[in-house]
Amino acid sequence: MQIEPTALDGVLILTPRRFGDARGWFSEVWNARALADAGVATDFVQDNHSYSRDAGTVRGLHYQSPPHAQAKLVRCGRGRIFDVAVDIRAGSPAYGKWIGVELSAENGRQLLIPAGFLHGFVTREPDCEVLYKCSDFYAPDCDGAVRFDDPAIGIDWGIDPETAILSDKDRDAAPFDSFRSPFTHEAQP
Repeated sequence: MQIEPTALDGVLILTPRRFGDARGWFSEVWNARALADAGVATDFVQDNHSYSRDAGTVRGLHYQSPPHAQAKLVRCGRGRIFDVAVDIRAGSPAYGKWIGVELSAENGRQLLIPAGFLHGFVTREPDCEVLYKCSDFYAPDCDGAVRFDDPAIGIDWGIDPETAILSDKDRDAAPFDSFRSPFTHEAQP
């Protein structure tokens, strides 16, 4: 598996190898031992699968606060998305900074997002299926969201925010300037 660091500490792009033949291909998308050898030792406890019918559907920016904070490993099993992580660890030199990566069924890339980051994505084409592993169980009392189009973050989603297809939760999400992060940055020695 190819593992690429990003500009945000701890956020990684994982690209599993594909082994193809006349039938199609096979890919091992998660191997705890191989990732632990690369310094990634996240235990995942829940798998989620979302379907978005229309291009321009935005899901996010979401987080789950401690004590049920979640790391996520995100991949696109059908279609194409632009996946985003935003650093929300108070005291981080990258606080409020974001990275975005295209994930598709075709490229097989995955984004590993540690706890302490907002997460969201926009669908680039219709009929997208997104699969992601979580390191803790869903806890509604710890669930939160920040506006996907907040100018203080400045994410270029590649769509007109006015045309985004949103849930009520995402439409009513808090602006970034009123958000108080429950996460802190721990400097590495």
